[in-house]
Amino acid sequence: MAFRVPRMNDQESAAWLGLITVAQLLPTALDAQLQRDAQLTHFEFIALTALRFAPDSTLRMTALAEATSATLPRLSHVCSRLEKRELVERFPCPEDRRATNVRLTDEGRRTLVHAMPEHIATARRLVIDALTPEQLVALADITTAIRDRLDTTTGPLPAA
Repeated sequence: MAFRVPRMNDQESAAWLGLITVAQLLPTALDAQLQRDAQLTHFEFIALTALRFAPDSTLRMTALAEATSATLPRLSHVCSRLEKRELVERFPCPEDRRATNVRLTDEGRRTLVHAMPEHIATARRLVIDALTPEQLVALADITTAIRDRLDTTTGPLPAA
């Protein structure tokens, strides 16, 4: 027996399509700005940022994969690119020689710091400045509610 899902009403459909459109357009815009100004993808920027705020600017590959919502193969490929540019370095984890650590290099930190002002300006121009203070509060509430449903680290996703 097939489970029937109720159709969306006009308001639900408009909200859903608006979210999907933003989710598709925003990463492309952020990638374009970061590529132009820092020769980084948005994913690389997120990975470097996670390392910047980690203790000793170092994380195990598994922790970095979790922090960036990436698979280990994808992260390994990205880290290879970043390593060639000397933005990160990988080395065996001293506590577990089977694991690999990733550390942000001084060059990686400089690249990230250089990219930050224009990235923030782009985020402001595309999102923050387009909204009223009340809309920003609502957006924070909305994205938190959706993120909590998507966050598999806090438990299983709710049943349909």
